Amino acid sequence: MSWNCILERVAETKSTNDDLLGRWRAGELIDPVARIAQNQTSGKGRAGRSWLANPTDSLCFSLAYPFQRSLVELSGLSLLVGLAVISGIATALGMSESTLYEQGLRLKWPNDLLFNNAKLGGILIEGGQAKAGEPTWMIIGVGINLRNAAAFQQSLDQQTALNIAALDQLISRSNKLPDTDFIWLKLIESFERYLPEFEQQGFGFYQRQWMKWDAFKETEVCISGAGKGPVYGIAKGVDASGALLLEQENKMSPIHAGDVSLRAQS
Repeated sequence: MSWNCILERVAETKSTNDDLLGRWRAGELIDPVARIAQNQTSGKGRAGRSWLANPTDSLCFSLAYPFQRSLVELSGLSLLVGLAVISGIATALGMSESTLYEQGLRLKWPNDLLFNNAKLGGILIEGGQAKAGEPTWMIIGVGINLRNAAAFQQSLDQQTALNIAALDQLISRSNKLPDTDFIWLKLIESFERYLPEFEQQGFGFYQRQWMKWDAFKETEVCISGAGKGPVYGIAKGVDASGALLLEQENKMSPIHAGDVSLRAQS
C-alpha cells in the first residue's frame, strides 16, 4: 500500500487496541499498523465496556495511525472513521452508498454503526501525543458483526434494550458475504483515502456528509453519562468540530464526545 501500512493477522489476542497502544507507549511505532485478530478475548468498547465478539461471526481490528496534528486538532475523528467504514463496506459488498442508506444503514453519534436502529458495529479510538513535536498516534479500533445477529442478541444480558444487527442482513439471501480478510482490506483501503484528507481538512470538511447518515437528527433524545444526570433535547446534527448539537428550549448546546449514551426518547 502507498502509505506503507503494515498488515498483521493473529489467531488470538486480548485486544488489538491494547497491543498497539503498548507499542506506542514503548516508542515502537514507525509506520501505520493494521492488526486483525480472529479472536479477541478481552475486546473493549467505549468507557471500559466489554465488546462482545464471536470469532467466526465478527470482524475486529485496530489501526495505529500517526497524525501530524495535535490531539485537540483531531476532534471529530470518530465520526470521520464512521464515514470511512461505510465507504469500505460499500466497496466490499459491491454496493453503492446510496443503496446502503436506503436499506437503513446509519451512524450514531459519536461512534456506532446502525442498521435499522440495531447496532451493527462500533468504533473505539485511543492514543495521544507522547511529546510535543512528535506525531499524535491514534489507535482506531473497529468491531463489526458479520453474521448470526440472533446469536449475538441471545448472548446479551436480557435486561438490555440493545438490538443487534449483522452485515449479512444488508445483502440478499442469494448473495454470499465476502471473506473476512477481503472486507478488512477494503476497510483499510478506505482509511488510506480518508485519514490523510482528514488530517489536511479537519472534520468540518465532512460535517455535511456525516449529517446525511445521522441516525438521530431532529429526534428527541436523552443523553446520559460522564457522571452527570440525563440531558434531554432535540438532536440537531453536529458542528464543524464533531460536537453533537442539542436544542433545549430554543437554545443550542454543543455536546462533546466522552462517556455519553445517546438514546431516542420513548
